[in-house]
Amino acid sequence: MRRAHRRAARLISLLAAAGLTATATAATPATAVSASAAEEPARYVAMGDSFSAGSGVWPPDRSAPAICLRSTASYPRIIATTTGAVLADVTCGGADTADLARAQYPGLVRPQFDALSEDTDLVTITIGGNDSNVFVGALLACAAKGATTAGYGNPCQRWYGSHFHDVVRSTTYPAVRQALTDIHARAPHAQVAILGYPWILPAQEGCYTKMPVARGDVPYLRDLQATLNGVIAQAAAETGTTFVDLSEASEGRDACAPAGTRWVEPVLWGTSAVPVHPNALGASEMAAEAMRVLGL
Repeated sequence: MRRAHRRAARLISLLAAAGLTATATAATPATAVSASAAEEPARYVAMGDSFSAGSGVWPPDRSAPAICLRSTASYPRIIATTTGAVLADVTCGGADTADLARAQYPGLVRPQFDALSEDTDLVTITIGGNDSNVFVGALLACAAKGATTAGYGNPCQRWYGSHFHDVVRSTTYPAVRQALTDIHARAPHAQVAILGYPWILPAQEGCYTKMPVARGDVPYLRDLQATLNGVIAQAAAETGTTFVDLSEASEGRDACAPAGTRWVEPVLWGTSAVPVHPNALGASEMAAEAMRVLGL
């Protein structure tokens, strides 16, 4: 019933803007109710990992469990503030798809699915990057291999080959697909959007002094991220979920770009306590792109 009233209020608002309700309003002044007063704010649930939580972006959310490294300037917070939505923010740094259904930190962080209900209107999520520790693991592994060649060649690709890509396709993809299916089941009336990950490395060369990855391994890791975003997009398409593709918007704004341009902070010489994560500009632009795609 509440949703029916909300839809009616939105229709009244549109008709009023077009001047189509003037006669009815004049005829029944005692019963006229403004659309702005009748319409309830959207119920918005923000879910996901550190890219959703805004980990490292100042200021931190003092009301959240400290271990989640949640920010009050994350992209979900910006969306909620801009749209006037009532936000339930359950994002938490380090979360993977399993942490949606289980307590990530028992006694401290409840399963993120607990925030969903039939009354939920909007859900956003960034998830998958921590599954099987594959993406962070690949970055660390490639950094270690790069150190052995002083940043030259492609030692990481030669050592690991397709291993990381295979794990993303065989493990991350079905886990993200199932997570999105479960979100729709728990919030059947909600618009659900999953964001891809903005570029962390450029297509070529890299910046070894800031991102210690051998030059030849930069395209290898870039392709791994493209594979990750690709399976997320596939899972979204198969579950009726909106996919917010950040690849074009974040091109040239990776961790090797200069401060003020980059969306993601580098491992060294960055400005965030949480490297290889979006900075304040990145969070703001992720919010803007999500709102554009969602029509908010």
